[in-house]
Amino acid sequence: MKYQKKNDYKFVTYAWEESKAAAMSGSEVDLFIYRSNLLGSDLRLTNYAGGNTSCKLEEKDPLSGKMAEVMWVKGSGGDIGTLKKAGCASLYVEKLHNLKNVYRGLEFEDEMVELFNYCLFNLKSAAPSIDTPLHGLLPYKHIDHLHPDALIAVAAAADGEKIMKEIWGDTVAWIPWQRPGFDLGLQLEAAVKKNPNLKGLILGGHGLFTWGDTSYECYVNSLNAIEEASEYLAANYGKTRPVFGGWKVQPAAEADRKEQAAQILPLLRGLASTYKPMVGNFTDDARVLEFVGSNDLVRLAEIGTSCPDHFLRTKIRPLVLEIAPDADLNSPEVRAKLDAQFAAYREMYNGYYNRCKRDNSPAVRDPNPVVILYPGVGMFNFAKDRATARVSGEFYINAINVMKGAEAVSSYQGLPEQEAFDIEYWLLEEAKLQRMPKEKPLSRKVALVTGSGGGIGKAIAKKLAEEGACIMLTDLNPEWLQAAKDEFVKLFGKDVVADVILDVTKNDLMDQAYKATSLAFGGVDILVNCAGLAISKPIEQTTISDWDLLDNVLVKGQFLMSQKAVEVMRKQKMGGDIINIASKNGLFAGPNNIGYGTAKGAQIHMSRLLAAELGKDKIRVNVVNPDAVIGGSKIWEGAWAEGRAKAYGITVAELPGFYASRTIMNEIVYAEDIANGVFAFVGGNLSKSTGNILNVDGGVAASFVR
Repeated sequence: MKYQKKNDYKFVTYAWEESKAAAMSGSEVDLFIYRSNLLGSDLRLTNYAGGNTSCKLEEKDPLSGKMAEVMWVKGSGGDIGTLKKAGCASLYVEKLHNLKNVYRGLEFEDEMVELFNYCLFNLKSAAPSIDTPLHGLLPYKHIDHLHPDALIAVAAAADGEKIMKEIWGDTVAWIPWQRPGFDLGLQLEAAVKKNPNLKGLILGGHGLFTWGDTSYECYVNSLNAIEEASEYLAANYGKTRPVFGGWKVQPAAEADRKEQAAQILPLLRGLASTYKPMVGNFTDDARVLEFVGSNDLVRLAEIGTSCPDHFLRTKIRPLVLEIAPDADLNSPEVRAKLDAQFAAYREMYNGYYNRCKRDNSPAVRDPNPVVILYPGVGMFNFAKDRATARVSGEFYINAINVMKGAEAVSSYQGLPEQEAFDIEYWLLEEAKLQRMPKEKPLSRKVALVTGSGGGIGKAIAKKLAEEGACIMLTDLNPEWLQAAKDEFVKLFGKDVVADVILDVTKNDLMDQAYKATSLAFGGVDILVNCAGLAISKPIEQTTISDWDLLDNVLVKGQFLMSQKAVEVMRKQKMGGDIINIASKNGLFAGPNNIGYGTAKGAQIHMSRLLAAELGKDKIRVNVVNPDAVIGGSKIWEGAWAEGRAKAYGITVAELPGFYASRTIMNEIVYAEDIANGVFAFVGGNLSKSTGNILNVDGGVAASFVR
């Protein structure tokens, strides 16, 4: 064994911990899960949800009571990095071999997937994947099938089989490209029967198979194969020609890249959303910049990806933007160029579909690009949510690594067009798509909520996230903001939430908030103006500074945030929602409230004016009017509560009961009630409603709108 110690590895990470493994020594399945998680957590070893792992062990047959060989293998749609027992399929190995008796050949591959269910040992298993026979028909106890970039670089090289022999001699065998299925499993079985001394298999254009008698041995064998391939490639980078043919477009400075990306993302998002709304992701990873700035960019991008896992998440090929990294994105010429490039991409995609479709192919899917490459700036990815967009970007970086390696030792080759189509429009993949759960009402939406570090704003942001939206949390209090971010990440995951410090009295911070939102998610669809404060004083005690503060936050702040949102929404051409959180006090003339009530009245009328102006852009503007949201509202933690209690001649402790008693419904209003009011406007059922006011106050007759 060439590599025997942890520190021997330079290109992969040896992560096996003896103490953890020893604690699992009594369970082959636990060790198999441990091995799988280690392999799947390193994107150099396999991409997200890519590859599969398995182990075979003896278990008691519940019917005969006899011991039977059972294979545990990653189930369909799982990810080995996060694999648990519940995500595995367990099958009788003998029954899998018996499927040879009913296999009818390549034309009938898809029917075998249903037959895998007849081989299940545990009837509560996850659904077996199409790769099940690739593990089940091999005789080894522990098997890893991985998609390491270094190995796929060899597998996708024109001289791949020759290079394989240079690295491993006759200890690794080559299986030419074929779509996964039962026949490919038979080919793997035949290869190891022909040469029992093999230590691995390479699937042309696809990936690597390694094995071992124990989970540890299998793990190390996988690392060794990937290390050896990586070492070979590293020795050849730049040896005969510069990587990717050398630089054509140098990267812009980091700050300039981020600025240009933030400006172009809403434009790209709108163009990528002509079929269905999309959420974006941006990366200017060094590997991306090296590729998109290279002389070989257009040639290699046109070839497309090779590994099926890459292709399924990146489409037939990316769109390469033909604009300078410092182009004026407000220029009509640049806008026209972008429109033309997207139109040409859609035409290309539809042509590809029409050339390759079969009689039973599913209908053509979204013809817009998933991967967009901008020389000098970076890569943009668009999908139904940020997690999918991010993963698409990770897969394309895998593809870049593969192209880099293949070009260093040979020439890169992608999948033939018909093969690519047959994978993208595979009926089994279509069935998987049809089984996906129904999207939530705010799926594909991006919401920016001001003042969402706590109180009403946080409740609104949480409701929108629960309903499927991506959320930009904003607040001027960094402690509140961090606490809210931590809570949201725990509840919804890292891809659903981002955060940025925002003071709506500072123009530069407002600009930064929108740039951050575009960089995180591609743009914005929903703005909720919730940042606020309250000052309760009689006229003689209300100062100019009180008045200016209320006006700057509630009126000017709402205006500027809305103005900047409209700029982004108009770039996207996808419509949008602006929801302004005002107050009953904007309609009701209460005591000791001149500054606050006037500002709230201005908020309400500004909303009407915006609704009248923005209808042509399909941007709806509506108002939610709370009253006395004592539960969960930050303003009641300060002097406001004391001021209101004094105005009504009661104690602070009596305020909740007092406010409830004066409502028609005799109800206390909570922050979650306001959040539900916001969702009523943006959830889809009121898509033709604008310029409206929704009172959420338990019923205060004096503030009825009409």
